[in-house]
Amino acid sequence: MSKPPHLCHCGQIVPHGQRCACQIKRTRARNKRHDATRPSAARRGYNRDWRAARAEYLKQHGNCAMCGAPATLVDHRTPHCGDMRLFWDRTNWQALCTPCHNRHKQRQECDA
Repeated sequence: MSKPPHLCHCGQIVPHGQRCACQIKRTRARNKRHDATRPSAARRGYNRDWRAARAEYLKQHGNCAMCGAPATLVDHRTPHCGDMRLFWDRTNWQALCTPCHNRHKQRQECDA
């Protein structure tokens, strides 16, 4: 049995589990505004040294800490928010797959 579609605030009928085009557009605009205020990835510490440490960590921790799928990202358990001591603390790292990182962890991140 499939679930019924829902009505978007714009008046469009949207299949269950999907988002309306206006919702996608609004999310992209919000993300673009947020990214415009953030320092670059390199300024936040995600440079060549990070990429090397990340690759080494993923070799040692190949599965997502949340779901067990193949890990693709190294996440900071506690958001470092620019604190380089916390950024490089390997006990604060965990391997995650992209869906778990994007779904669960991004809600917890700081704005900086």
